[in-house]
Amino acid sequence: MMDYEKIKAGVKLLLEGIGEDVNREGLLETPDRIARMCAEIYGGLYEDPAEHLRKQFAAERNDMVVEKDITFYSTCEHHLLPFYGKAHIGYLPNGKVVGLSKLARTVDIYARRPQIQEKMTADIANALMKHLEPRGVIVVLEAEHTCMTMRGIKKPGSKTVTMVTTGVFENDEKLQDRFLRLIRER
Repeated sequence: MMDYEKIKAGVKLLLEGIGEDVNREGLLETPDRIARMCAEIYGGLYEDPAEHLRKQFAAERNDMVVEKDITFYSTCEHHLLPFYGKAHIGYLPNGKVVGLSKLARTVDIYARRPQIQEKMTADIANALMKHLEPRGVIVVLEAEHTCMTMRGIKKPGSKTVTMVTTGVFENDEKLQDRFLRLIRER
C-alpha cells in the first residue's frame, strides 16, 4: 500500500531542492496534502477491475455496446504531470453485458496510475476481454498531455489519440469504422 511518510519526506526534499523554505506558512502542510492527493490520484494501483466487471447480465442480442466520452485524468510516468481527456469503449457481447458504469469504473481504475497513454489504452482493452469474454473490444483514448503543453515543446491543445482493437475488431475495418462513426456523432 501507499507509504504516506515516504511521500511526505519526498515532497519536503523536492521543495528544498527547488529552493523553497519548507517552514514557511504556505508550505507547512503541503507534504501532507500531497500524500493525501497521491492516495486519490494513484489509488488505481490498488484496485482490480475484475471486482467491477464481475456483475454481468444476460444479453438477448449481441449488438455493439458503446460508451463514449468517458472523462479521465491520469499521470504521465515520465514527468509526473497530468494528461486528461476522453475514453471511448466499444465491445461486441458474447451473450452477456456489464453495467455501463462498470466501463467508466474500469477507465478510472487504469487512469489512476502513473503510466503512458498507450499502456492505459491496452490495459483497458485487455481487462474487458479477460473479464467480459466478448467477441471483441475497441478502445480509443484522446488526451492532452501537460508534459507537452506546459513544458518542453509547449503546444497547448494538441491531442494524442491511441486505439487498441481485440477479437473481431482487430481485422474488421468496417466494424472499426462503425465504432468510430458512433463516437464522432454528437
